[in-house]
Formats: sequence, structure tokens, C-alpha cells
Amino acid sequence: MQRSVCLLLSAFALAGCDGSAHSPSRWLELTEQSGAYSTAIAPDGGHALVGAVTHGGSLWDLNNEARLYDWNHQPGVFSVLPAVDFSPDGRYALTANPQDLVLWSVDTGMAEGFWSSPGEILAADLSSGGAYALLGLANHEAVYFDIRNGGIRTSLRHQARVRSVALSGDERTALTGADDYSARLWDLDSGQILQQVKLGNTVDTVALSPNGRFAFSSGSLDQALVWDTSSGETLFHLSGGETLFPRKLSYLSARFSDNSDRLLAGRADGTVELWDVNRGELIKRWKGHKRAAYGPTSTGIIALAFGADGNSWLAAGSNGVMNWLR
Repeated sequence: MQRSVCLLLSAFALAGCDGSAHSPSRWLELTEQSGAYSTAIAPDGGHALVGAVTHGGSLWDLNNEARLYDWNHQPGVFSVLPAVDFSPDGRYALTANPQDLVLWSVDTGMAEGFWSSPGEILAADLSSGGAYALLGLANHEAVYFDIRNGGIRTSLRHQARVRSVALSGDERTALTGADDYSARLWDLDSGQILQQVKLGNTVDTVALSPNGRFAFSSGSLDQALVWDTSSGETLFHLSGGETLFPRKLSYLSARFSDNSDRLLAGRADGTVELWDVNRGELIKRWKGHKRAAYGPTSTGIIALAFGADGNSWLAAGSNGVMNWLR
């Protein structure tokens, strides 16, 4: 009976049965009830950067559960931050409102650069040392922006808004996802397209593995898949590849492990999934904490990280709650 119910729900394009989903081992509220526009988690899981709906940007020490700094672009004004990120070494952080971006030192809390954007910012990925940022823009392009000196190093053109971006570990390639239903892998030196994957809807989320072999791309209420960056071949589906009743889910975040053999993926319905990349198999599933048991308390998972111990994970919800998972 339970299996039949799950199949029926899938047929009606719902999320499916999550009876096997685990609860967080602990959780922490980083914002007020209104939640967050954006969140990033440092690579070591020690800090979180939040763009809250009501009180702008803030940097949190997750180990001590304490807010360290309030980061806004103008004194006395709470910034609306659609994109935030940490550098891979965790020393720098980026906050971006639709018009401009600020580079911050995580150690001192001081701003190190302020720049106007060439277009409305929808997404951002910060490079090592805070030297460059890959920006997804509403003007149909992604740009590799020189944060230290200002100016555009490379422009990557789509036919629609670019709402998701990711840099490779060696920072030689970039992955972009756009409203033209395409995910494109680019050579950042030449600006040439290396691979392109077409989906059936707006591409919400993209991610690249540290070893450069794998890419994740997902469409809104459409397919979510991992593919080979050398060939463009689909390796496995997280959803949308079912032959009988294709599931129509939205994935809002994704992150590969440092050794590239695991993938964390966060869904719009508050579900977090851990996948074995080499086998294409689901390992474990969790549900993010809801602020209240009843009412309109749904949360989407907008940021993810692997814990330093290798046996824990972190997931940030759009409701402003950080979840620790085991």
C-alpha cells in the first residue's frame, strides 16, 4: 500500500514519499521569521554568510553559534543580497546586491573592495584568494569579474537570464545555467563553449566537482542530472529520468565532496540528499527543520556543505535555519 501511494503521488508530479528522511541532529536560527534571500557555508563548515530578508547581511561563527559581523553595502541600510559566497580557502566572502558587490575579509570583518556590476546580479561564485568572481546576470550573460582591480576578464553569453554559476577547482572552466533551458561549460581563457546540456525548463542550479570530471545541472520542476564534463554524457538522474512516472522536482543547491565521489543536493521542498557519484545511488535523505509544525512553514535548501569530520553535513534553509545532519 505504501509503495502504491508513492507511485500515485509521483504521477501527480509531487515530491514523493519521504518516510525514510532523517531529521537534523541540531539546528540554529540565523534570521528572523521572514528567512533569507541567500546563504553560503564556508568550505570547512565553520562560518555561514546570510542575506536575510529583514536585516541584510551577516557573518556567523557556526562553531560557537554567534553572529560576528553585520555586512551591508550602505551604513544604516539593510542590503537585499540575492547572492553571497566564500572563497575556496574561506578567507574572503562576497556579498552582492542586484547592482554592486563587496569583498570582505572573514578574519577582520572589513570590506576590501566595492564595485558596481555590469548588470543585475542573480548568482555569484568567488575564486580563491577573492581575486575574481563569476557573476550570473539578468542581461543574458555571465562575466568573470576582476574583484581586485575591477573590470571584466571574460564574458559568457546566453540567450536568457543566467541564474546559476559555478567555477571549476582550477578556475579554468565555468559552468552556467540559464533561462534558455541550457547548462554550458566554458573555457574561461577563450570564452568558448566546451559542452552544452539542454533541459526542459529554466536551469536553477549548477555545480562542478573539484576534480573537474562531473557536473550537476537541474531544471525547475524538471530533470536533475549528473553528467560527464568531457563527453557531455548523462551519468545518472536524481529525478526526471524515471520511465514510468518522471518526478518533477526543483533542486536549489548542490555541492560535490572534496574527493568528488559524493554529491549533496538540496530541494525546494526542504529535502537534502546524499548521492554516491560513482554508483549513481542515493545514500541518505534528510528533511530540514521547519520553524513551526503547521501552517505555511515550508523551506527550500539553498546552501550545503560537507562537515570537516567526513561524517556530517550542513544545510541552510530559505527559512533562515542552519541544519546539522548526520
